[in-house]
Amino acid sequence: MDSTIKLFAKAVSWQVAGFFSMMLIGFVFTGSVAASGGIALAGSLAGFISYFFHELIWSRVAWGRAAGTSEHQPSSGH
Repeated sequence: MDSTIKLFAKAVSWQVAGFFSMMLIGFVFTGSVAASGGIALAGSLAGFISYFFHELIWSRVAWGRAAGTSEHQPSSGH
């Protein structure tokens, strides 16, 4: 299971990329930097919160993981 801080960092990096994409799309449709920025900010905040909790829930689901594998196993020293 990923740590909460790693999930948080993934959510932030995803939203930064999404913010710029959403701002560009908003600008294409509105022609306004201010309007596209507002749309992108609102969408990024909503997306960030949704993504973070989605990842947090799925990180606790064991379904689909190979039996006997763990991300927290000690390395063999090689």
